[in-house]
Amino acid sequence: MNLRAILMGLAFALMWSSAFTSARVIVAYAPPLASLSLRFLVSGLLGVAIALALGQSFRLTRAQWRATVIFGICQNALYLGLNFVAMQTIEASLASIIASTMPLMVAFAGWVVFRDKLPLMGIVGLIAGVIGVGLIMGARLDAGVDPYGLTLCLIGSVALTVATLSVRGASSGGNVMMIVGLQMLVGAACLAVVSAATETLAVTWTAPLIIAFVYTTLVPGLAATWVWFTLVGMIGATKAATFHFLNPFFGVAIAAIIIDESIGPRDVLGVAIIAAGILAVQLSKQRPAAQTKM
Repeated sequence: MNLRAILMGLAFALMWSSAFTSARVIVAYAPPLASLSLRFLVSGLLGVAIALALGQSFRLTRAQWRATVIFGICQNALYLGLNFVAMQTIEASLASIIASTMPLMVAFAGWVVFRDKLPLMGIVGLIAGVIGVGLIMGARLDAGVDPYGLTLCLIGSVALTVATLSVRGASSGGNVMMIVGLQMLVGAACLAVVSAATETLAVTWTAPLIIAFVYTTLVPGLAATWVWFTLVGMIGATKAATFHFLNPFFGVAIAAIIIDESIGPRDVLGVAIIAAGILAVQLSKQRPAAQTKM
């Protein structure tokens, strides 16, 4: 992994983690699904325009089209849609911590469902992740966290896991920026339908809303997605996913700094354990494949 890949991984983790704080600001002033649909429409059109300017085309492979549609539905419509709705009642830091467990879910699904090899270090990492999540959930439940919002975040993380399992097919074969734009348009279309059926369009226009919307559209929305696809294409999905161990730290820190969310001692301990578990799982995948199936 060269210096460029490391810098891109750090940038992705920081941008990805910041999305929860900006989303928390947005849903305080506007309907969550309508806001997210508009964000994806703007980001998607920009992405397609940039792709065309770079000489990319709509000629994707069958695997790319399939993965792009799955990614657009599972990550953009389900994962982010559910998280936007949830953050009307739960804190951004909690949502980011739950979402950060995605690498653990991917590893577990690969081990149990697809019978992938998982060394002892990986199994220890999974156990550590469960312990870390348990510590944080226990502290938040004691503090009266909204169970409905918490459930939506958990379902969203499962959807993100499915999206991640499909991303490898989308990142090979070129046309990366075109794929980024198209999967956002898929998400925009899905969310627009649900929003029209379930939401009342009432917006309180404020400076924080405008700043948060522009930021989340351009940075976590467009830039972070492009960086992720590019990074996966450079070093592979397994190595790229290693940077997810930074997401719990960044997510909690950004929420505390920007919107003054409180952090308890059990939160700090739980985040550290989850991060260590994610790192252990990802490092175990990079060990020689001579391991036997557990």
